[in-house]
Amino acid sequence: MSLLDLLFSNLINEGSLAVIDSSGTKRQYGDGSAPVATARILDAKTERRIVLAPDYHLLESYTDGTLVMEEGSFHDFLDVCCANVAGGGFNPAHKIYQAMGRAFLFWQRWNPVHLAHKRVSHHYDLHENLFRLFLDDDLQYSCAYFHSPEDSLEQAQVAKKRHIIAKLDIKDGQSVLDIGCGWGGMALSIARAADVTVLGVTLSKEQLEVARRRAEQAGLADRVRFELLDYRKLKDKFDRIVSVGMFEHVGPPHYRQYFRKVRDLLTEDGVALVHSVGEFDYGSSNPWIQRHIFPGSYTPSLGQVLPAVEKARLWTTDVEVLRVHYAETLKAWRDRFTEHRAEAAALYDERFCRMWEAYLSACEIGFRRMSLMVFQIQLTKHRYALPFTRDYMFEREKDPKSD
Repeated sequence: MSLLDLLFSNLINEGSLAVIDSSGTKRQYGDGSAPVATARILDAKTERRIVLAPDYHLLESYTDGTLVMEEGSFHDFLDVCCANVAGGGFNPAHKIYQAMGRAFLFWQRWNPVHLAHKRVSHHYDLHENLFRLFLDDDLQYSCAYFHSPEDSLEQAQVAKKRHIIAKLDIKDGQSVLDIGCGWGGMALSIARAADVTVLGVTLSKEQLEVARRRAEQAGLADRVRFELLDYRKLKDKFDRIVSVGMFEHVGPPHYRQYFRKVRDLLTEDGVALVHSVGEFDYGSSNPWIQRHIFPGSYTPSLGQVLPAVEKARLWTTDVEVLRVHYAETLKAWRDRFTEHRAEAAALYDERFCRMWEAYLSACEIGFRRMSLMVFQIQLTKHRYALPFTRDYMFEREKDPKSD
């Protein structure tokens, strides 16, 4: 029995997975149930790498083209593997490797200002047209909010913005800060929902250009301003602070600094809302995602975040965990990316497309099968900054101006 055969025979108990090794030998694993996938590994070097670190080299091999699909999609292949891993798969040696990998990547969690710019640019300064291939029209690049799985991506992203704006309890005349504003969609929606001024800050030059253009086109440039700026350099006070999909790039060594800065930037009766990807376990940094997709990223657990909130002397006034919403969001993105794959290849190349297929598939399955989730934490400096009950959230969420 080869080491490759030993790996998959120990791992796959459910589903149907076939692997054709570099010698042409085909072996079948699992109980024959769906999903079904067959992969071919083209060389012995790739086999050895997969055996050593399957969670890294399955993604890397597909990206490099040394693992190719003969039946089903790469998403199906990962789905079979992760369904079994979630049930306790992989052996002790692999768990030791994972622990070593987390220790090796500890330095990447350090995210000072000069590195933050470089790491953000790696992903978010890709061409605007790439993101328009698979995002909604508002370019929301974070977890949507599905009232039902039948909702369209556009409906769910509108619902996400309404949900967050309702939690902020925004009032006319206030000032709002959007930390990590992306292409400006949230900031513009906030300005439509209330007569407020909004400052959005980003470290991406591409996002800044698009956000400023959109504010001009919407006739909101007098109230919505965007700057290329690290939040740590801000000095002004804001009545409301929102941060969506940015906290994953902060890094554990900076959590106390982040929340102290949020506290410093809030007015005395201010409200902040942090929306972030999280882990049900202990927090993690996926080495492959770190290298190819989001350098310096880290997915925290609530157990790592809340102590930093308390040490910053902020009130945690509301916490919500979104469980499968991001899985549905990523599925919609993956379907659209697949539909427009040829256009993505024209922008970049085939290897890039395989890498993004691996990224979108792995993340979707992480939310559907593994321990990934999304949390929203509402924060205040003062216990009386918000109404006594949560009823105001439900009333505000029905407001059509929050689209």
